[in-house]
Amino acid sequence: MHFRKTTIVGVGLLGGSLGLAIKKRALAGHVTGYVRRAASIAECLQAGAVDSCTRDLREAVSDADLIVLCTPLAQMRALLKEMLPALKRGAIITDVGSVKATVVKELEPLAAKAGAHFIGSHPMAGAEKTGVAAARVDLFNHAVCVVTPTKKSHKAALRTTEEFWKSIGARVMRLTPELHDQLVSRSSHLPHVAAATLANLVLDPAHPKSQPLLCANGFRDTTRIASGSPEMWRDIALANRKNLGRALDTFIRDLKKIQAVLKKGDEKAAEKFFEQGKKRRDAWCARCASPSPE
Repeated sequence: MHFRKTTIVGVGLLGGSLGLAIKKRALAGHVTGYVRRAASIAECLQAGAVDSCTRDLREAVSDADLIVLCTPLAQMRALLKEMLPALKRGAIITDVGSVKATVVKELEPLAAKAGAHFIGSHPMAGAEKTGVAAARVDLFNHAVCVVTPTKKSHKAALRTTEEFWKSIGARVMRLTPELHDQLVSRSSHLPHVAAATLANLVLDPAHPKSQPLLCANGFRDTTRIASGSPEMWRDIALANRKNLGRALDTFIRDLKKIQAVLKKGDEKAAEKFFEQGKKRRDAWCARCASPSPE
């Protein structure tokens, strides 16, 4: 697989890691980055994530065969509208957004107007760190990348998008945009809300000054993802608010169950609660450690 020109719109952690992976595997003749800040241009070039970088969106996407949107969700529609006049006919546009139903609904018809093809993607990879300085060439290795085609998806563009993600080391899974959003509301979005809630609660300045001193590895591990981009997670939570709201309802219900167990002092029920959580997580970890078929 080889693209003459690939453009990454938003060269942060994900976009930067994508650029590094594309360049390492020689998947594109030229990798162009689009950024908002002038200072980011030097940062992207210094990191080696792109071959060239610009603040001119139309210049960035002009004549590109593949364009990857790596910006917060709320920016994607406006950016695509702005780049429409400069799009190459037949260009493939994909993204790395954590919510798919609204993105696909908005972007697929916009791209089609310009004779381009939008295929929604979501690589399940990332970190709490932000910016191109945190980019890693191996970020997508063995990560699941969900591709969310619709009945209107261009078949050749879909195949190319899937092959692209496989080429940078990801394992591709196809889901409908709606099912994707339902599943990640529990596995990805709910944990971020839980982590932020714990960080806000435990590190509240109203507590005694000794409170943070008693936060050790367990607290650090549980709240790690609370250090993620507030702008990005604001967009994700709001875009998937219906599914996330249902996940929170279930989570709160289960918290109330263990709260009732503790009030009763029920030793067996308390042990069963922790035992079940350990068993399920250990089984999941074992599956993650095993090689999975493509």
